[in-house]
Amino acid sequence: MKEGRKEGTKEVELAVSVSRKTELSGGGEEEERSSLPTSFEQIGVITKYEILNYFRSRRFFILLTIALVIGATLTGIIGYYRPSSFLSSALSFYSQWWGMSVTFVIILSGVFFGGDAISGEFQNKTGYFLVGNPIRRSTIYVGKWLAALCASLIVFGVFTAMTLGNAIYYFGTSVPYQFWESFLFSIIYIISVLGFTFFFSCVFKSSSMSILVTIVLLLFGFSIIQDIVANVAQIEPWFLITYGAQIIGNVLSDPYPSHKTTMHIGRNGTGPTFTVYNATIPEGIAILLVYFAITAILGLVLFERKEFT
Repeated sequence: MKEGRKEGTKEVELAVSVSRKTELSGGGEEEERSSLPTSFEQIGVITKYEILNYFRSRRFFILLTIALVIGATLTGIIGYYRPSSFLSSALSFYSQWWGMSVTFVIILSGVFFGGDAISGEFQNKTGYFLVGNPIRRSTIYVGKWLAALCASLIVFGVFTAMTLGNAIYYFGTSVPYQFWESFLFSIIYIISVLGFTFFFSCVFKSSSMSILVTIVLLLFGFSIIQDIVANVAQIEPWFLITYGAQIIGNVLSDPYPSHKTTMHIGRNGTGPTFTVYNATIPEGIAILLVYFAITAILGLVLFERKEFT
């Protein structure tokens, strides 16, 4: 109930702000046109108030705490046990720390900030405060997406700072170029995940349903589908967003993993065969960008057509 009241208060503030920007100062038709804010100005207002809403809510600080706990746990384990797999080289350190955990942080960011960004407006009926103003739904959609991106980048930046702090402590300020490539791919993955979560947020009118579906698919569902498709159908799972995201960790391996690897389990290779596919860097980037473009556009189309009933 408290969260719903906060959402309602936020929408009232946002609606009032947009309304003030669209009030006419009194005059002719030309003055009316000149006094109306542009779509970019309206996007800025929505983005600003959505970010403020994130800062006021518990979810931002919960996710920030999760990122800090992950970083602190890894810091304590490495400092106490000194595992050779982490400390053999700078690249292996980034591969073990960053490659194993950053995708988890990104998925949580997408779910926390995008999972109910639109569906919450339908469930709590707070969307009425926005659509009653002279503002396009596409403007609302883009503003909310940009706010979710900003909040996700803040959490991502904190986790990156913890990663670099530990790496510099053990290996000095020389950072392998592969890490910066992985860093760039991670930002692309954030953008793609937010497009994906916004799509499902527009599909459902229930916040809990949209959050549940996206977190299950991104954390478990796609991984299971990828294993089944690769080992049973012997097909490269190029159509899965998590398959494209493998480049984040793979680029930290030297050499880069081969595109297709076949392993035989059992004595003398007579056991079952397992096939592992690894997306190439151009392929992975293409998958992530296409996922963002398709899901973001479909989400916008659904949001434009869905009624607040």
